[in-house]
Amino acid sequence: MKIGVAAMGESLDVQVSGQFGRCPYFIIVDTETLDFEAFPNPAGQMSGGAGPAAVQELVQHGAKGAIAGRVGPKAEQALMAAGIQFSVATGTVREAVLGFSQKESS
Repeated sequence: MKIGVAAMGESLDVQVSGQFGRCPYFIIVDTETLDFEAFPNPAGQMSGGAGPAAVQELVQHGAKGAIAGRVGPKAEQALMAAGIQFSVATGTVREAVLGFSQKESS
């Protein structure tokens, strides 16, 4: 499964961002292989609607899950409408993805 993680940088060892819609980067991670693609969040500088716009980015990158330190109400609605499972997590991107994967296999 591909998961979009709101991140503070471009590697698996950076911290999960405390914000979803305005995070600096997204990292799309394959939970089976830990292969990943990082890219700057184009919605990060928007004055409004950043959460739903960020969800659209994840959809375009094929994400079926999302992780962030916090997800606002508009982003939560957009994630649910897109059928994307989401989880709130702290720590590194790697730790968050492994934790998400363990929940999924339980």
